[in-house]
Amino acid sequence: MNGVGLFDAPLPGLPMAFALAVVVAAGVARGFAGFGFSAISVAGLSLVVSPAAVVPAVFALEVLASLRLLGSSWREVDVPWLGWLVLGNALAIPLGLALLAWLPETPLRLVVGALLLLAALLLRTGVAAGFAATRGVRLATGLASGFVNGVAAIGGIAVAVLMSATGLAPGAMRATMIALLLFTDVYALAWAGLLSWAVETPNALLGADTLRWALWLLPAMLLGISIGQRGFSGVSPATFRRRVLELLVGVSALTIARAALPLLAG
Repeated sequence: MNGVGLFDAPLPGLPMAFALAVVVAAGVARGFAGFGFSAISVAGLSLVVSPAAVVPAVFALEVLASLRLLGSSWREVDVPWLGWLVLGNALAIPLGLALLAWLPETPLRLVVGALLLLAALLLRTGVAAGFAATRGVRLATGLASGFVNGVAAIGGIAVAVLMSATGLAPGAMRATMIALLLFTDVYALAWAGLLSWAVETPNALLGADTLRWALWLLPAMLLGISIGQRGFSGVSPATFRRRVLELLVGVSALTIARAALPLLAG
């Protein structure tokens, strides 16, 4: 770490303040809707740091968020959905993480931004509706979310898009996503550690910097989750989710623009 201490800020003043504000906003969304933390965090943090530097820390924070939220929602988990989602994620997360480890930074930012923009627009417009919750649909949802989770830690948004198209009750969907995110983030962290230990890659997936990022972002996440759980009591879930998705559209568009600038300049 070149003399940098564990408790030293990962970024200088203003960029670090921006990063903390992004994570508070992401925590608000997670506490209220049960998903969206990774998507908002990665989209916003990608504006000031490489996604590969923060995605493992985001996984770790998601684990803590799920543990905090799962106790009150476990009884509503849809077990058949959860089983197929877990299988799909187990198969696809390693592929996404391998891509994250070797892909150069500029294409990675473009991929992250494009995936976020597509997912947010699909959810915002409600374009997909009427899917039957067959085993194939559940497995395909798990595979898609696992790949996206490995690449950019936004698997929850992919799950939300496809699960909402099957007409699953909101309470069951939220609880199932919380349980799934707990599994996927633990699993992805394990694969990230294995890749870092077994193979020398251009981007270190786990290490002291990951712990440093997690320590600095944890209080901001917990603050946001508390606000999301206790606040916005007068706002309907539909209205709040629309606002979150509008934020995602804007941030992902900025991520794409920032990543494209070096290509345009060249």
